[in-house]
Amino acid sequence: MRRYAGRCPASLSRRPLLLIGHLHAESDHFSLPNMLSQGENERLTRTGRDTPAGSLLRSYWQPAALSEELDRGRPVVPVRLLGEDLVLFRKGDGKPALIGRACPHRGVDLAYGRCEDGGLRCPFHGWLFAGDGRCLEQPAEPEGSNFYTKIQQVSYPCIERNGMVFAYLGEGELPALPAYDCFAAPVEYSFAFKGLIDANWLQALEVGIDPAHASFLHRFFEDDDPEEGYGQQFRDATEEVPVTKLLRENVRPNIEAEETGYGLRIFARRDLGNAGTHVRVTNFAFPNAIVIPMSAEMTITQWHVPVSDTECYWYALFTGFEKLVDHEAMRVQRLELFDLPDYRPRRNRSNAWGYDPEEQRTQTFTGMGMDINVHDNWAVESSGPIFDRSREHLGTTDKAIIAGRRLLLEALDTVAQGKQQPLRHEAGEPPLAVDTICTEDRWRDFDRARRSRSPWARKS
Repeated sequence: MRRYAGRCPASLSRRPLLLIGHLHAESDHFSLPNMLSQGENERLTRTGRDTPAGSLLRSYWQPAALSEELDRGRPVVPVRLLGEDLVLFRKGDGKPALIGRACPHRGVDLAYGRCEDGGLRCPFHGWLFAGDGRCLEQPAEPEGSNFYTKIQQVSYPCIERNGMVFAYLGEGELPALPAYDCFAAPVEYSFAFKGLIDANWLQALEVGIDPAHASFLHRFFEDDDPEEGYGQQFRDATEEVPVTKLLRENVRPNIEAEETGYGLRIFARRDLGNAGTHVRVTNFAFPNAIVIPMSAEMTITQWHVPVSDTECYWYALFTGFEKLVDHEAMRVQRLELFDLPDYRPRRNRSNAWGYDPEEQRTQTFTGMGMDINVHDNWAVESSGPIFDRSREHLGTTDKAIIAGRRLLLEALDTVAQGKQQPLRHEAGEPPLAVDTICTEDRWRDFDRARRSRSPWARKS
């Protein structure tokens, strides 16, 4: 197991693919003016079908839509996923199906098709397509014609779990869904939502594996009552201390990252003196997800899924361990920020993310409101659609980002060589997301206690 802690790991500094730079003698700070070359940045950020990163992401189940999108009255939902234009609908048995958006006859838009006779019928000439892309009927063709048997529309397998539809756009045998808590939880303990981001998928992912930013980007100058913070990240309490207070008063966490069977386990430890250590455990769930604590009771599993190279969606499954999730409260909170049907944030680049200099002076570090999703969107989007990482200067707070990029670049090499995809994590211990105060680093005790009280969670 590789572990990245303290100074720049020797194993990384020897790796020619990542230009790690050097340590200043007078400090523990990394000097990393050229973390990635422009070519490496292109490899990681471009996700079309014939690109290295596109092939990698297609080798894993990816969220394609929320189940609720199929329940709003429109039976066919247009989906743009990894640069491909598709349509999602329910087959006659109620299961979701995902096929190409352009009819293979003369290219009309199947997002306006008719769900009937167990499939999707094109309104132009009545061609009927099954969920697996087979053409079943061509009613205008001569009677007895078998032309329909020669037509195969693009199609991708789907699985529906806890309010989210996943699609597999890769080749070969279908993998199992990974062994995550969010898939084991009953639907009553789960809530699904998503939001559009006007930037590349990697920028969104790397905000999620950066533990240090929470002390600044999400700083609130006053602490709300944790009892009133349901459904909002960083508004809970850890051992009766508001998380906002812990983050605000302890801005230099000791960050470590260790490799696991699913990606990276990331530790951010803040020394509280006689009170113990604030330990926050988050995870990079390879290749494009994070698993993080929402509160003492709830975790978030969040994917960052390319729409195109310059847009992505975050898809989140919120998972409660002991209490039923209040779906209505969670949804109402999020609809205050996002517009349907595209789940586009109301605060965005066009209105400066709601920036208010007076609020920045008196209430929050960003001046961008009380919802941390806005803060994160600014951090992701303000550097541009695809940031040129050859211009960045990484520090010791970026150890998890360094390790995550290493895993991704190694995986791109694996894909190029035609080898089996790494880190699918179809069995074993799930990613554990914890926020607690403890002594002697006994953070697992918190997770074991939570699981012992849960009516569904696998005991550790």
